[in-house]
Amino acid sequence: MLKTKIAITSIASFSPLGNTSDDIWKEYLNPRSLIIEKQLGNIKALVAPLSDDLMREVDTLRNSDVKYRSLDNSVLYAILSSREAVKKAGWHNTKFGINIGSSRGATQLFEKHHQEFLATGRTPTLSSPTTTLGNISTWVAHDLKSNGPELSHSITCSTALHALLNGIAWMQSGMADSFLVGGSEAPLTAFTIAQMQALKIYAPLRQAQRDNNAQCQSEPVEDLLYFPCRAFDLNKTKNSLALGEGAAMACLEIGEHKNALGYITGFGYATDDLKHSISITDEAECFQKSMKMALQNVSLDEVDVVVMHAPGTLKGDKSEYKAIQKVFSKNLPMLTTNKWKVGHTFGASGMLNIEMALLMMQHQKFIGVPFVTEQNRRKIIRNVLINAVGFGGNAVSILLST
Repeated sequence: MLKTKIAITSIASFSPLGNTSDDIWKEYLNPRSLIIEKQLGNIKALVAPLSDDLMREVDTLRNSDVKYRSLDNSVLYAILSSREAVKKAGWHNTKFGINIGSSRGATQLFEKHHQEFLATGRTPTLSSPTTTLGNISTWVAHDLKSNGPELSHSITCSTALHALLNGIAWMQSGMADSFLVGGSEAPLTAFTIAQMQALKIYAPLRQAQRDNNAQCQSEPVEDLLYFPCRAFDLNKTKNSLALGEGAAMACLEIGEHKNALGYITGFGYATDDLKHSISITDEAECFQKSMKMALQNVSLDEVDVVVMHAPGTLKGDKSEYKAIQKVFSKNLPMLTTNKWKVGHTFGASGMLNIEMALLMMQHQKFIGVPFVTEQNRRKIIRNVLINAVGFGGNAVSILLST
């Protein structure tokens, strides 16, 4: 239980949506998917990559310091979004903690070094220190000249929200007054896509997708809005997960603040009783428990929106929806997700959901899923519940309030 409010005094992201609040909001208002077909090594797949302009910013950072030239994109994305978050919060000469996680970590760099090893039997000198899991928080702390604790972890797709939980715990214990928390992911590699395809959950390519998209049966795909990832479409007949990339960071401070974008007023966490290593129960009992824990101090009818995890898989989407029905009964809040637009960014996805929630609260406008009918329209957005869950049914729910 929260002893006091935790303020989010800034949030910044670096994703296919853009890297400024105005651009990100404008993109959310545009009912198009940012998922495209892209060649990755020896395969073609549906992914949501960063724009060319943002990749030029990554290259500029990489070339700005000889030490940064050996870093993975996941680290560079984190540095760029962390710089912006700290700047927005006005943290100058402030002692703060850092907890940034990643599901995959330095995937691109690790795969590159491994291929070199298979070809030559040797690895570069920095292959180990640049691919360790703690690499992201360490380099962000170095870049920001932070003097607080530095933590990293991987809890797959709920990583960013677990980072937020850690920040809350440190602050409530009195060991820190402020924390930078978030997640970063650069998973767009052929090997990562192949792993998702092996699980039979990845979205089929454009031609195959026509057969799964009812609106494309009688008209050319090119003439219509095309949604490769059917996240939260409970009528879909095939899995449609697609990957995206990026990073998102939030600055947390204890107590009330004039510059607060919103307040964390509840949190919950739970783990499913697994049947196998990637399963989730039919009614997502982990989400039922995490949501109830997060909502214990608020009336259910005061929750205006739930930003769902909704990865676009058949079981993932349906089980979470059933869990929400179990918790809220017939009085469902408005439900939404952003994975239809930006794909699944693994460890960064939870913080991108937090950003989406804060933007909806700021603009007092609900951003729904274009191909899903809205439920129980609310006039005011005051309280938003955000969900995330990782492989193994490791769920987190966060309640944000104005």
